Parts: sequence; structure tokens; C-alpha cells
Amino acid sequence: MTAAHDLYRRWIDELWSGRPVAAELVTEDFVGHWPDRDIRGPAELQAVIDETHRMLDGLTFTIEAGPLVDGDLVAGRWTGQGRTAEGVANFSGNDILRVSDGRFVEYWNAASSDI
Repeated sequence: MTAAHDLYRRWIDELWSGRPVAAELVTEDFVGHWPDRDIRGPAELQAVIDETHRMLDGLTFTIEAGPLVDGDLVAGRWTGQGRTAEGVANFSGNDILRVSDGRFVEYWNAASSDI
């Protein structure tokens, strides 16, 4: 397993599961591309993840495919589940991330949900 594989597993298993480790996994000049906005830096990324956790109780993620590594790019597919006031919410997504010097510098997010 490569360092990029381990980094992606931490991305899903730690960061997206609610641990405040964004500053360990992304660079200061990190840019995350969401369909409706760009997120810049570890603090803004952590804020988005924290906001997601406030919206969904019991939020969990599972890696379904990958991570696949090609040069400085890492890709993976995941599923997630949490609860809202209306009931269980399921969602899935594909990540593409660019790695430099052992941390993520750029992220492209594609996700869908039933919430």
C-alpha cells in the first residue's frame, strides 16, 4: 500500500468521519471543488465537514472502490449514511484528489443523496 492509499483512507475514515484532522491531510493552499463553490484551506474544509455532521446524526462513510492511484492523483468511491429529522439519508460519491508532498492539494467532489 502506498502513502497516497493511506492518505485517502484517513480522508474517509478520519476526516469525513468527524475527526478534526484537516490540517494534517491538506495543504494550506488546498482547494476543494464542490459543484456550487470552492473551499480553500484546511480550516474552511474542516468547517464544511463539521457542518455536514451537524446536519446528519450518526454519519458514517464506507469506501466502496479504491483508492486508485495514478501519479499524483487519487480516486475513490464511497457511500455514506446518516439520520435527519425525516429519517435515514443515504448518499454516495466519487472523489478525485491531487497529492503533493504527502498531503492533498486539490479535490474534486461528485456526490448524490436522497436528502
